[in-house]
Amino acid sequence: MLGMRIASFGVAAVACALLSAPCLAQQPPNFVIIFADDLGYGDLGCYGNRHIRTPNLDRMAAEGLRLTSFYAQNVCGPSRAALLTGCYPIRVGEPGNTKGAHTILHPQETTIAEVLAAKGYVSGLVGKWHLAGPGAHERGPGTGPYKRELMPAQQGFDYFYGTPAHNGVTREPDPKRWKTELMRGHEVLESPTDLSLLTKRYTEEAIRFLRTHREQPFFLYLAHTMPHVPLGASSEFAGRSPRGLYGDVIEELDWSVGEVLAALRDLELDERTLVVFTSDNGPWIEGHLGDHGGSAAPLRGFKMSTWEGGLRVPGIFWWPGQIRPGQESDELASTLDLLPTFAAIAGAPLPGRRPLDGVNLWPWLSGRASESPRQDFLYFAFTHLQAVRDRRWKLVLPRPSDPPWSSWYGRMIDAVEAPELYDLHFDWSESRDVSEQRGDIVERLMGVVQRVRARLGDYDRIGSEVRFFDVGPRRPKMHAWKN
Repeated sequence: MLGMRIASFGVAAVACALLSAPCLAQQPPNFVIIFADDLGYGDLGCYGNRHIRTPNLDRMAAEGLRLTSFYAQNVCGPSRAALLTGCYPIRVGEPGNTKGAHTILHPQETTIAEVLAAKGYVSGLVGKWHLAGPGAHERGPGTGPYKRELMPAQQGFDYFYGTPAHNGVTREPDPKRWKTELMRGHEVLESPTDLSLLTKRYTEEAIRFLRTHREQPFFLYLAHTMPHVPLGASSEFAGRSPRGLYGDVIEELDWSVGEVLAALRDLELDERTLVVFTSDNGPWIEGHLGDHGGSAAPLRGFKMSTWEGGLRVPGIFWWPGQIRPGQESDELASTLDLLPTFAAIAGAPLPGRRPLDGVNLWPWLSGRASESPRQDFLYFAFTHLQAVRDRRWKLVLPRPSDPPWSSWYGRMIDAVEAPELYDLHFDWSESRDVSEQRGDIVERLMGVVQRVRARLGDYDRIGSEVRFFDVGPRRPKMHAWKN
């Protein structure tokens, strides 16, 4: 375990560290989440890639904290629901008490934006939403209209510029199969939009948001569409990378991060702003995509799977003056933890009477605690609990290949005949099953599994702490649910 390297404190830093929130003389701190789509653990220079140039992200990591055991979910929609609500997607309520393969966020769910609104924050979403369902497709596949009560404005966001859903499933753009709409608020600006311009447009819009709201506390959620296929890079980046178009796309994302951080510095907001960079899941690697997918190296697996490469993603935390530079840590943390962490820093109350799965990381991030408060992590595929991890060990549960209850992405799930145990301190690639040698650990983690199944449920049962907001049956018998 790498742990976190601790530097010595000055007197002022000690005083700040003793408080539950940062010492800032002026307005409350700001928050920025930069969320890539299908970016692999091994796609950045600071995570070992030698073929894609990411100088801005490498600098961000050098100036802040780089995490090597940071987790999202294994596919796009659920990952966004988890980030915004601080809850595993299986817990989150959806319209009609059903459960979608891509989470549809119920209007009564509470997001980071709504939590921060209680403290006067303005919130902006620039980029991909993907929490409103498939839309009515009145203008073609992939198009709306979308129900207004499921869109960002009804989930606490004061501003939305971006795309309501994903951008397709094919290697090349195919408007007959999918049109990607660009919207501002509820207005469609372009359908289909030019995918090669999305990263540039998102970046310009994000910087405009920062400049507009520099005098008030803000939360910016910059959710890039890239590198989800079909790929697109602007003319300034197309053809530059030795890794081909995929490398071009990542290098433009790196440019985007550099532009956002530079804008914060220019606006003198850098020392008042916590910036988090991560990805929604691992790389999408399937035969029809060719070289348009990324890398999870040195991890096993990819998007849609629950091996490490499906959910372990880059995680970089940057806040000059508050997070000491040059740190790296293998402590556990997750996108689930962003909501309670931001709330604690801002002094905002958490959603009342609703269990969260996230924990407040700030005492650890700020150096007041030597270990992350996250003790474990659960690996769900749709509603199927497939593994559980504590600080060191990962227990992989038996499952068939392509489970029929794992919706359309079950095709990416392989069979496991019996429980398997991996020591993630030494075996990141999950290559050596030690379940026979460490039966005591298997037994202990199976106890965790039973408690999780009781509280959160599984593909064949409904947990006691799962939220339902609507009248009527709870998750009708679809996707192999049992009532």
